[in-house]
Amino acid sequence: MKQPFIPSLALVMLLLNTVVLAQPKTTETYATSLPPAAELHYSIKARQSGFSLDGEALVNWQPTGQKPSQNYSIKTETRAALLGKILQADSTGTINSHGLAPTQFDEKRLGKPASMAQFDREKKLLHFSDSTTTYPLTGGEQDRTSAIWQLVSIARAESHQFIAGSHWIMFVAGRHDAENWLFNVEGNETISTPMGMLSTVHLVKTPPPDASGQRLDIWLAPGMEWYPVRLKFTDSDGDMIEQNLVNIKAGSTH
Repeated sequence: MKQPFIPSLALVMLLLNTVVLAQPKTTETYATSLPPAAELHYSIKARQSGFSLDGEALVNWQPTGQKPSQNYSIKTETRAALLGKILQADSTGTINSHGLAPTQFDEKRLGKPASMAQFDREKKLLHFSDSTTTYPLTGGEQDRTSAIWQLVSIARAESHQFIAGSHWIMFVAGRHDAENWLFNVEGNETISTPMGMLSTVHLVKTPPPDASGQRLDIWLAPGMEWYPVRLKFTDSDGDMIEQNLVNIKAGSTH
């Protein structure tokens, strides 16, 4: 039986929850450049088993401090019509030579207990509140909320290399375990959004072998600090979630 459908910005990626315990851990080190603090508001359209659902998501991205003592927080909240808030997913951590370095990832779904992934930097160990699975921390690991912002930070620093055919990999923690995420650059595209026509770089998260054709498309806008302006999750049976950026509130909200 399929798990309950949860449209969300936190992202669409929470649905890519395939268990891949035997998968070798891969880490890469990339240059990064953090985007400015902002609150991003998205509209969400979803389709599940022939039914449609609308919603909205807020993402609050807040880097603080100066090198070498920088921190970040990412707070995401997703709401659906009639149901209200259905998801809260937050990531907090520091900034180091690998870019974003999460210390804790918290997720609370509607009707479910909260879960947590902790990145213990002193013991160099990644562990979870919902499982006994652990992984060594060697640098560059992300969670499902920080991964997109790490990708944005890499794109800002390595924009000349974000060309069709290039790929970017990171090791990403979810609720119970972690896996390698591979992002392939499809190329440049101009897309229509609630904010008008935008020039973007289109990336696709390549599904793992046993993910039944799950696909995540991401459109980053170089002219808008490389913020993600559209994300789309598509399952092999036709279910989908698409979220589009509606507006941006720049600056700190603290």
